[in-house]
Amino acid sequence: MNKPFLLLGCSLLIASLVRAGDLVVIMAPGSPPLSKDQVTNVYIGRRNDLKPLDLPASAAERDAFYKKAMALDAAQIKAVWARILFTGRGQPPRELPDEAAVKRAVAADPKAVGYIDKANVDSTVKVVLELN
Repeated sequence: MNKPFLLLGCSLLIASLVRAGDLVVIMAPGSPPLSKDQVTNVYIGRRNDLKPLDLPASAAERDAFYKKAMALDAAQIKAVWARILFTGRGQPPRELPDEAAVKRAVAADPKAVGYIDKANVDSTVKVVLELN
């Protein structure tokens, strides 16, 4: 393998791992903290009092969120939602185009739950869970 391409690949891998370490779950200001179990229940349809928001399937942050919050990969999440949809017990999280849209939606709705990079948090939202 060509050395520059190997270095580039390693750099991109390290950058994605660093970025994935900075994910936080957010809600509107004044919301109580959530545990990982509570977030899992919201995002797999076991808890219907909150409205989960998702990033696009192509977003690296989405994969990192599901791995860090629930220890599930994209295929496992897809299978969970296929079963839930088949039985008519719920709807998957609403997908928004990017982190800015998730932050705006969370700030506007006290029942909305989303996840974004910690660096993008401001006073319009509250961190309810840090994912390490």
